[in-house]
Amino acid sequence: MTPAVALFRSLADETRLRIVQRLSRGEARVVDLTGELGMAQSTVSKHLACLRDCGLVDYRAEGRQSFYALTRPELMDLLQAAEAVLTATGSAVALCPTYGEAVAG
Repeated sequence: MTPAVALFRSLADETRLRIVQRLSRGEARVVDLTGELGMAQSTVSKHLACLRDCGLVDYRAEGRQSFYALTRPELMDLLQAAEAVLTATGSAVALCPTYGEAVAG
């Protein structure tokens, strides 16, 4: 079960999910991501490092620039399945006393 826990923990952050969503549309540089997400370079780099450590994204160097991309496109299938579960459960997840909105706020 440990690999599954690690996978879901790596995705259990809004910033990392936003990065994954953005990279699903194609590769991007850190500067592209900082501009599109409205976040500091250090924040984006930290989250990219986490996703890289988990093998979900990687980069290719071109000159002095690095272009990040998803390594596992099937990750988007997983996220679509999660959206279907969320739709099916209605507000149950959002109201969860352990992980729901009240805890996040």
